[in-house]
Amino acid sequence: MVVSVAINYIDRGSLSTAAPLLQAEMAIPPSQLGLLLSSFFWTYALLQVASGWLVDCYDVKWVMAIGFFVWSMATAAIGFAGSFGVLLLLRLALGIGESVAYPCYSKIIAAHFSEHQRGLANGLIDSGTKLGPALGMLTGGMLMARFGWRPVFIVLGLSSLVWLPAWFRWMPRVRRSGEAPASEGVSFGVILSQRLVWATIAGHFCGNYFWYFLLTWLPYYLVRERGFSMDNMAIVTAVAYCVTALSTTTTGWLADGFIAAGSSPTRVRKACTACGLALATTIVGVVFVHRSAGAVAILMFSCLSYGVFASSHWAITQTIAGPSAVGKWSGLQNCIANLAGVAAPAVTGLVVKYTGHFFWAFAASAAVVLTGAAVYAFLVGPVEPVVWPDLKNEPARVHRE
Repeated sequence: MVVSVAINYIDRGSLSTAAPLLQAEMAIPPSQLGLLLSSFFWTYALLQVASGWLVDCYDVKWVMAIGFFVWSMATAAIGFAGSFGVLLLLRLALGIGESVAYPCYSKIIAAHFSEHQRGLANGLIDSGTKLGPALGMLTGGMLMARFGWRPVFIVLGLSSLVWLPAWFRWMPRVRRSGEAPASEGVSFGVILSQRLVWATIAGHFCGNYFWYFLLTWLPYYLVRERGFSMDNMAIVTAVAYCVTALSTTTTGWLADGFIAAGSSPTRVRKACTACGLALATTIVGVVFVHRSAGAVAILMFSCLSYGVFASSHWAITQTIAGPSAVGKWSGLQNCIANLAGVAAPAVTGLVVKYTGHFFWAFAASAAVVLTGAAVYAFLVGPVEPVVWPDLKNEPARVHRE
């Protein structure tokens, strides 16, 4: 799963790396280039709900395998694209394939991992979302500069398929206790009636806003505002991703240790999410520090703090929803939370356009993540499984031991 999510993020970010070369070769204007870069999220976000339903109704191993095959082939096909229209369709197809990933991960972790194992499992998967872009940024540009963007897309997509034999070898084969059989599960209506689902969606959206703000605007800020060279920008950005990956993995492991030793999952998971996001607000300090070394240090601390949050927010959903509803719940949550991938770049662009600098963009990001910290601290209740109804007229309730 860690390898698959790293490939996932390399594939979705590869067009950004290739943008200057692609734009020059195909004479694509900036407006259409922006459309291509954002089009991935149209299908990726909107189809999260359908993917969650598929995961709860059909065997997760096949949903994941088919989705991975679709997104790998879409990546490879981009290397053969000859027009804007074809590129747009392939980016939409990439979003369709990748939309199955997180509902599948949540389904597998909820059904096959105990509470005291989920922090590290989620932390490792989240580290793949950081190491993928870091690897893609450091190596993708060099390979494209030497061989061109088309061969890189073709090789990347086709070589990714070697993951499938490993998946077929180790994919989940035994249903664990509490996992709903195929074609059963909790309805979307019952899930949406839970106040907790809206709290996890809001908190996840706020965390995603911070991450997509960095993912889309940090390189530009470092080069244009800070005067970094392209090489230095790539190094700083890659290190920031690696710091986040190390933080989320380490924190997930420590959180699991506390829970295994007898601490309450509620206390541990909420402390990670609320404190992580609260400390990530230090990102606003970047614009106040004149020396580049100090700004980079603040950036690294805020990324480390974000990693603390990222280690536990999916574990909260997996525990509360349980195996019978986690696919649909995760799909709904990831659908709305990934709209931050549309909001953060757009809001930042407008703020920079009308103010002429990045202060208010960083301030807006800090305000959003502070809101997320408050959501996890005060609106997310006990991290305990919901007792879902056996009958349609029986209300769902939160189980309290």
